[in-house]
Amino acid sequence: MTATPLTLDVFSDYVCPFCYLEEPELDALSTRFGDRLTIRWRAFELRPAPAPPLDPDGDYLHDIWSRAVYPMAKERGMTLRLPRRQPRSRLAHEASAWAADQSSEAAATLRHALFRGFFEDSLDLADGEALCATAGSLGLDSDGLRQALAEGRYRQQVLDDQHAAGELGIQGVPGLRFALHGEHAGILEGAQPRRQLLLAVERLLDLAQQR
Repeated sequence: MTATPLTLDVFSDYVCPFCYLEEPELDALSTRFGDRLTIRWRAFELRPAPAPPLDPDGDYLHDIWSRAVYPMAKERGMTLRLPRRQPRSRLAHEASAWAADQSSEAAATLRHALFRGFFEDSLDLADGEALCATAGSLGLDSDGLRQALAEGRYRQQVLDDQHAAGELGIQGVPGLRFALHGEHAGILEGAQPRRQLLLAVERLLDLAQQR
């Protein structure tokens, strides 16, 4: 079967629990559809400077975690803990862009480690050395990452992703943008259930076959 050029751009932020909760659902899509679907994780910093970071002890976070995050985590069999800090995520996005240049496997491994590190152990995503240590623990080139972060080598790529999301009208994450044959084919915002994602992809693949 000829591979169908269906692409799913996932605009996400490492400080968004719903993005982490969506990771296994998107992994299931990759397993189900294989080379008929390309998933690209892209940067979307929820609170870029100079916007102040959220208060980790504030009522807003405690309320949304109680009402939505913990119930969804339980439903999806995942362990999340309200982080003790709310760092800026720009460097984490730059680290992810660096990993994607190494290999798709490196990108997926580091992405999961950053999500897990933040939502299970309150990893400081704004600490370059903490990011390099995480990469090194995964067998990645920590010195290479350190140099890339110091040079700001991937900063523009992160900013370009943020701009692209704005152009698409995406205001929240995860923001899921489908493109079929390079043409815009729809957007879903927020953590979607696996069935909804499967149906959306199947519908687009069926449409592709009709063309």
